[in-house]
Amino acid sequence: MYKALKHQKWAILWTIIVLVLCNIKMPQSTSEGGFFFEGFDKMAHLGFFFVLSTLLFYGKIKYQHNFAFRTLTIFKILLINAIIGGIIELLQWKVFVYRSAEWWDFTCDMTGALMAVFSYVLLHKLNFDESKN
Repeated sequence: MYKALKHQKWAILWTIIVLVLCNIKMPQSTSEGGFFFEGFDKMAHLGFFFVLSTLLFYGKIKYQHNFAFRTLTIFKILLINAIIGGIIELLQWKVFVYRSAEWWDFTCDMTGALMAVFSYVLLHKLNFDESKN
């Protein structure tokens, strides 16, 4: 178990950063926030979870020492993203009440994760398709 987690150190660190960033108090209006704009929160969720999924794939590849394509790995990564995204929304709903829990945030979380899965599958098929060899 420890050996597998050792390769996920970047994903774990990123998860902590995401948990902090998703639960800090943000400016209420776009005029207060400088570079913040309407929809920034949704784009941030999408980007956070794209990076998280990418780091999870990276850790898995480092752990298994190859680029083997497994559907179970994709399912696990999507499940991890769903759990973390759900925890963030629950925290925003019940603990950090100055933030709003929204289904759209969770949808953006999962969209970011699915974008990373799509990228992984596409790159795998382009670079490691065994039928080309």
